[in-house]
Amino acid sequence: MIEERHPEEIEVQEDEILRQRTDKLMRLREEEGYDPFVHEKWIRKHTLDHVLKNFSHLSGDEKDDTEIVTAGRLMTLRRHGKAAFANLADETSNLQLYFQVDAMGEEEYGFFKKWIDTGDMLGIVGHPFRTRRGELSILVTRCVLLAKALRPLPEKWHGLKDTETRYRQRYVDLIANPDVRDTFRKRASIISTFRRVLEAHGSLEVETPILATLAGGANARPFVTFHNALGINMYMRIATELYLKRLIVGMLGRVYEIGKNFRNEGIDIMHNPEFTSMEVYWAYADYEDIMDLTEELIVAAADSVGSRDVVYQGTSISFHPPFRRATMAELVMERTGFDIYQYGKEDDEKARAFAREKGVDLEGYESRFLVLTKLFDEFVEDSLIQPTFVLGLPTEVSPLAKKNPEDPNFTNRFELYIYGSEVANAFSELNDPLDQRERFMDQLKKKEAGDDEAHVFDEDYINALEYGLPPTGGLGIGIDRLTMFLTDSRSIRDVILFPTMRPKA
Repeated sequence: MIEERHPEEIEVQEDEILRQRTDKLMRLREEEGYDPFVHEKWIRKHTLDHVLKNFSHLSGDEKDDTEIVTAGRLMTLRRHGKAAFANLADETSNLQLYFQVDAMGEEEYGFFKKWIDTGDMLGIVGHPFRTRRGELSILVTRCVLLAKALRPLPEKWHGLKDTETRYRQRYVDLIANPDVRDTFRKRASIISTFRRVLEAHGSLEVETPILATLAGGANARPFVTFHNALGINMYMRIATELYLKRLIVGMLGRVYEIGKNFRNEGIDIMHNPEFTSMEVYWAYADYEDIMDLTEELIVAAADSVGSRDVVYQGTSISFHPPFRRATMAELVMERTGFDIYQYGKEDDEKARAFAREKGVDLEGYESRFLVLTKLFDEFVEDSLIQPTFVLGLPTEVSPLAKKNPEDPNFTNRFELYIYGSEVANAFSELNDPLDQRERFMDQLKKKEAGDDEAHVFDEDYINALEYGLPPTGGLGIGIDRLTMFLTDSRSIRDVILFPTMRPKA
């Protein structure tokens, strides 16, 4: 049974180890004239994975004469007189080392025995062999100290559990938890897969401003800063949408951007103020084309990390196409019995009464279309576990989407939901500058009425539309959330290398 210790006790012990190892470093410099931090380069000829793959055929107590030159971090160390066993880890694998005085020589082994600690970065020369117990190992002939670890590895290095420490000191988390390194490799694979798919479709990757004089493209509260030279407030972007559509006006055809957005909102397992999204805009496409593209991207991402059949927090999710497609009205009708089409212009209060009977909190001004969205949020969203395209969002909540010509109260828009969370948002882009101006004016009235998240009025974007935006389909995908679902990560903080944290008191 492992005895649990108080965090303050652990901190005191770690401080003492730091003091002792710093003293050891100073003595190493003085007594041996050796400074590990000035060792400029170590030519690593072999990874540990190379050894594991190429010498797995060795049988018990068999040694190969091939010289292995590798490097990594010493994770564990067990000394036994004139021999020692250790575990070396590199970026992807770990392997047992065997230090033995006869193989290394008295001087080399003496240096190892006196100066090497767990956590140190080592250059290793030796030969692959399999122990009598059947474990593939390296018989060390030379050990070079490349960097001295002054702080100790976490206890039970293979299982750093304290989430606060993991997020604040991600470097320790990555050392201690190989699964975390694997998560971020999968994240990188998802992003590179997106690029591969989009570039195969002739899409151009671009960059647009992160700092701007307006924060548009979404309904969200921005971060505000001040530009001293210009003497004006500026905003961290909340979305890339309006700049990217300007590029479609500029005849770039198909564009996309992968980058950071910033929203001044709460923090929970699904939200971080700084997050990564991808937005795509295709000229001469509509939301149905973009729906097909979204499905292609998500399926390819699932393939890139291993499987279309995923278990997320104990729940099976299938990423096999086709994904379900249903309108918001249909889904709300299924779950609540509310039929939006039974309510006319004069029936907003009846719609509000229906929602109140269902226990939905309302302000009292909501139209029947806002009631529909609130019923969706309350009763439908959490039920959408399998990938589901939700179509036909009301025009009232879609200021940048093209209206459905058959029913202008709704837009040609969809959201993709997975495990009860929105992962993608897309629509046929509104390209009528007169209609866009009216919708911006409506958003401006909401902002003046106190809605901090209402969309800003962007006069230059209207100006761009007046030059002519071709029929365009647009898409935004939340990369962090998608990565969560494809890597079985409970919190968004688990898939962001350095998530936003409250400063320590």
